[in-house]
Amino acid sequence: MPRHARPTVVLVHGAFADASSFARVIPELTAAGLRVVAPAVPNRGLVDDAAHVASVIRAVDGPVILVGHSYGGAVITLAGTEENVRALVYLAGYALKEGESLGELQGGFPDSGLADALVHTPFPVPGSTETGTDVSVAVDRFPALFAADVDPDLAAVLAVSQRPLAARAFSEAAPVAAWRTKPSWGLVASSDRTINPDVERFGYERAGMTTVEVDSSHLVMLSRPKAVAELILDAARSTGH
Repeated sequence: MPRHARPTVVLVHGAFADASSFARVIPELTAAGLRVVAPAVPNRGLVDDAAHVASVIRAVDGPVILVGHSYGGAVITLAGTEENVRALVYLAGYALKEGESLGELQGGFPDSGLADALVHTPFPVPGSTETGTDVSVAVDRFPALFAADVDPDLAAVLAVSQRPLAARAFSEAAPVAAWRTKPSWGLVASSDRTINPDVERFGYERAGMTTVEVDSSHLVMLSRPKAVAELILDAARSTGH
């Protein structure tokens, strides 16, 4: 197969995590012959983050399978409109529709338990006298909420190495929804305590996705990497790659 014809899997991490959250999935994908790119998402705002990921996608030579975890699902909903994206895969993620924000989608369902564990911290905004607000998870609450079935020693490390999300990302509306025109797959983490699993189910069903349910915490990529890799491989195979 020509190099440019092999799909590249672009893995988009979510809030409170970084690309290392895919550490157990990447070897599964590369062993199956797929190329992988796992960029650092700025986590500064939905539209800006999607623009950054879109620039990564445009730099890929050939077709892309675009994967988003959690907040990364919202990001791929925008960035997935890039021409070379062949499929979208949502992992315990937000599948927004046009004009909808994270807060609006989540607000239609009972809280998951995350809301009262969030910590708000000001950060300087370059070129402005105003400050932004970063949102993270209280370190002592993180393992149970985010990574209940992940090795406790690793969960403790993840808790203190979070990548916060700017608060404005929760209120920014999605201008587009790539799942309208791209085949999409969704994984529901049925034991998720970060996002109510019904938020995941609702978004996936609304988008007409091929959906699987996995008994997992929010960090399904670390707790159930083979199930995650298989879903991504299914998406790749179904799009002719």
